[in-house]
Amino acid sequence: MSSIVNAGQLREPGSILLVSCYELGHQPQGLTWPAAFLDRAGFSPSLLDLAVSSLDEDQVRRARFIGISVPMHTALRLGAIAARRVRELNPTCVVCFYGLYASLNAEYLLEALADYVIGGEYEEPLVRLVETLDRGVEPRVAGVGRKGALAAPHLARLAFPRPVRAELQMTGGYARLVRDGREAPAGYVEASRGCKHVCRHCPIPPVYGGRFFAVPRDIVLDDIRSQVEAGAEHITFGDPDFLNGPKHALSIARSLHVEFPDLTFDFTAKVEHLIRHRAALPELAALGCAFVVSAFESLSDEVLEHLEKGHTRADIGVALDAAREAGLPLRPTWVPFTPWTTAADYVELLDFVEDEGLVDAVDPVQFAIRLLVPPGSRLVETAAMRPHLGALRAEMFTYEWKHPDPRMDGLQVEARRVVESAIRAREDAETVLGRLRDLAGTLVPARARRGAAVPIRRPKAPYLTEPWFC
Repeated sequence: MSSIVNAGQLREPGSILLVSCYELGHQPQGLTWPAAFLDRAGFSPSLLDLAVSSLDEDQVRRARFIGISVPMHTALRLGAIAARRVRELNPTCVVCFYGLYASLNAEYLLEALADYVIGGEYEEPLVRLVETLDRGVEPRVAGVGRKGALAAPHLARLAFPRPVRAELQMTGGYARLVRDGREAPAGYVEASRGCKHVCRHCPIPPVYGGRFFAVPRDIVLDDIRSQVEAGAEHITFGDPDFLNGPKHALSIARSLHVEFPDLTFDFTAKVEHLIRHRAALPELAALGCAFVVSAFESLSDEVLEHLEKGHTRADIGVALDAAREAGLPLRPTWVPFTPWTTAADYVELLDFVEDEGLVDAVDPVQFAIRLLVPPGSRLVETAAMRPHLGALRAEMFTYEWKHPDPRMDGLQVEARRVVESAIRAREDAETVLGRLRDLAGTLVPARARRGAAVPIRRPKAPYLTEPWFC
């Protein structure tokens, strides 16, 4: 693999290409932020989002440096496919993976696919790497990993410019908000990055180690303003947890509402934050919050303890009550298949979703999620996980694991099949839930169909057209 370019070559049009593969249906911050940092340094990168466009082979052949954004597992798997095609089309091009999953999988990426890898707050190291390459010398840049020399994630506060979005359109396949039967274009920003919590199963703690960084309020508002001007009627705050910095979050939401009183937004927050900041929830609803995503993960206190989630099953009920009292629809996410989840736990989850009136608030894919254990995961260190852990499948970017009851692994495979089939057939969520209950009933016959339960019916809450998965 080549890692040298001719001096001045990266200043030429088309010489730098930044590629995103999947960022939950939103305009990719993995392109817009680094493009802004490079633009400020005098470079003019081209942007390619493979979630809405096909790979432009001529563009790849012209490039001398290609950066591939990999903020999540799905993005990395797709990014690896793209990188192999890049190598076929342009063998001497410099390839750099950057983002959360680049750090976690640096060793494999540098061995098989990449010249460089950058994690953490990657934009400034990326600029320094490009500047060094542009001088025609072999880079030795702090925070930039290369073959034989891994680098720790870069964790320093950045001087953020306004993200560059000129090459990305608000329409063209990105997520839309569905509310009261109407679809509206949805924009995306991040008011903070990283997370101050260290949940064992989350990919963020191995990289950020409990740190988070606030993006300056004026930069966030300026970015929102540009997206509203381009047609956005709703904004997703993509922070790992919007309430990590509650004063910062409220300041932005208040300013947003003053300038754009009809603009709605959504955010993600931990159960414990919804409880701790319960008093702020009615104000957030009044400021335009359409819904909140929260990682409930499991109803089993044993599972929650193993994941070190920081909440209990009882806390989930408190958070639901707090959100409902504030008039905030809550959209829970789940990890229903772990080594410690029983078949009875799974049926209980289906019961809970139905009884709490959350059938339309849970994307069906959530019922098939299997615990992901990437390299560097804090779970690998635990005595609870060790008996179930298999080999690291580096090319798949995850450890294998097996449930002590093989029927549960089979249930997960079948649940995924049911969900994928339902999505293709556009089945409604209640039908999917019934099919999953029948499936789980083969393991817990007495808990299959419950005639006595009376579900709590509520109007369908707002949602985005892109189902959540990692």
